[in-house]
Amino acid sequence: MVTTWRRIWTGPHQVKTLEPGRAASADGLASQDSPSPSDRPAGRGSIRVDSGSSVRPQRLLFINQYYWPDHASTAQHLADLAESLASRGHDVHVVCSRGGYRDGMPRPPRRESHNGVSIHRVDATSLGRRSTLTRMIDYLSFYLRAFSLGLFLPRFDVVATLTTPPIIGLIGTLLRRLKGSRHIYWSMDLHPDASLALGRMTAGNPVVKLLAWLSNFVYRQADKVVVLGSYMSDRIEAKGVRHDRLAMIPVWNRSDEIYPLPRQGHPLRVELGLEDKFVAMYSGNLGLAHSFDEFLGAARRMRDRDDVVFLFVGDGPRLVEVKSAQESEGLTNIRFLKYFPREMLHASLSLADVHLISMRSEMTGIVVPGKLYGAMASARPTVFVGPAHCESADTIRQANCGLTIRLGDVDSLVEALERYAADPEAARIDGERGRAAFLDRHERDGCCAEWAALVGDLVRVPAPHLVRPAISVAR
Repeated sequence: MVTTWRRIWTGPHQVKTLEPGRAASADGLASQDSPSPSDRPAGRGSIRVDSGSSVRPQRLLFINQYYWPDHASTAQHLADLAESLASRGHDVHVVCSRGGYRDGMPRPPRRESHNGVSIHRVDATSLGRRSTLTRMIDYLSFYLRAFSLGLFLPRFDVVATLTTPPIIGLIGTLLRRLKGSRHIYWSMDLHPDASLALGRMTAGNPVVKLLAWLSNFVYRQADKVVVLGSYMSDRIEAKGVRHDRLAMIPVWNRSDEIYPLPRQGHPLRVELGLEDKFVAMYSGNLGLAHSFDEFLGAARRMRDRDDVVFLFVGDGPRLVEVKSAQESEGLTNIRFLKYFPREMLHASLSLADVHLISMRSEMTGIVVPGKLYGAMASARPTVFVGPAHCESADTIRQANCGLTIRLGDVDSLVEALERYAADPEAARIDGERGRAAFLDRHERDGCCAEWAALVGDLVRVPAPHLVRPAISVAR
């Protein structure tokens, strides 16, 4: 292992020699693997959106359980997109729930306009996520209220549905049939694929079979399916969705919201007493799709280093598990913070010296952790623990902005953190590479422009004075 690290960490200006198609492994963080979908030439994994002619202003409807001012990830991305399309002259409406992603939030009004977007909120139940039954009741009440409102509202040229709650795209399918609207299915994650992969459902269950059939039917009926990456694209194409109906547009962050702050004199580092600490941060949902054993293992190995802190920022179903390990084992090098408001993300994410991200192998193509793009925007390197080939691992390799570690490989994770802690210049270089790749591919304005081109391609009306150039969304 030492020999391999000498090859990878050769100095501040030649930090790694990882090449496309090479991934982290237990024998030194670099192993040769078969080309991943993102490494292969344009072809089956290449999806293109062409906008040969633009459109008059359209009436657009988005349906998702969460929206501004909620801080859920889907709420933030949908608000960015809806406001961007409204600024281009479209008449944009959103149907969402009055209930929030997190308990205790005040209930916003049923109807209001914000930044050019007309918001319609329905009074669905808000029993919470404490059990499968309460979640299902909340989902069903939102389905019924949102569909009823969709029928009541005037016809929209395009109805776009996200995937919260699962199979909410069925409303788009029904409005497509009943009102003649075009339907875009924005696949943020796959259901019931996620529950099946996590073992929370069994494929032989008749109810699960029905849900899987219904989900696949909705995907096949959509006029366009927006996917977050090539692995997700492959999964959805396997459901019988025509390749020409797929559009690959990643999620994003905003460069005016997340930007690097210098480590020296960082206000949060000072406030939290972390000025002289090396901070390895996990920021976001501590969900079932992620792995935390490796991070806990690294914290155990490094518990005698008083200069290293593992900081978990956020919430989620596995937070209790991580807190329990911290308390029972006396791991004083692990700390916890609650979610920061969106306007504080530039400070919270740049608080880290390195960002920690993980994903279970079985979730490849089912979810795409969006937290990677926030880490890149903050100009901090990323250490990803997960499958060698997935959207996150490929992005890190292509941007050369961090390291990928195989699941279960605590030795390599500890060594990666120790090397970054010992070589701040290497961390700075990797972070700057990540920031550059973020600005090029994962910044809001560029991604929303691809969405605008997609809408233009779907409901094209000749307008020579508004013609946009073709935008390729294959990378």
